[in-house]
Amino acid sequence: MVMDMGRDAGQGVVELEYRPTGKDFTAALRQRSRIARSRRAQKLSVLLAAVVFAIEVAQALTGGGVHWFPMLWAPCFVLLLVASPWLQGRQFLKLAARNGTFRVTVSDAGVTVATEHSTTSIGWPAQPRYRETPEIFVTFSDDKNASCFTVLPKRGLQDPADADRLREILDRHLTRA
Repeated sequence: MVMDMGRDAGQGVVELEYRPTGKDFTAALRQRSRIARSRRAQKLSVLLAAVVFAIEVAQALTGGGVHWFPMLWAPCFVLLLVASPWLQGRQFLKLAARNGTFRVTVSDAGVTVATEHSTTSIGWPAQPRYRETPEIFVTFSDDKNASCFTVLPKRGLQDPADADRLREILDRHLTRA
């Protein structure tokens, strides 16, 4: 996929080329958790586990009986929920690493992702919202848990000024989440 950037720059086309990292997916999953409705349930679960653990510790300190099951598993449960974006990011990386280098074209038509083994086109209605961090742009589907997303790492841009152009294209077609 070769494009003349002089010609395409006037048409609002931005290209990225990168190899995905676990950090990309972890950052995207953290942003996803901020907009997904399931985040409330996760927060409630962490709070409930912390309360159970605190009650058990208080009961143990006052000389009451110790229930080892909640004492051991409540902190493990909290740790698992907190670490889940990192764990999931590692799994996404294993899947993506098989595809090699990603070449992404973002234009007014949508996003096209080409790898060594496949090419995928994503129209703006399929992922109508996005978030930006200092390292990435990430687009999301509009279902309640943002089940589909596309990661666009800023390090893949050919020129730092392309970040502003990419932001303009995304603002033109998507809603900031």
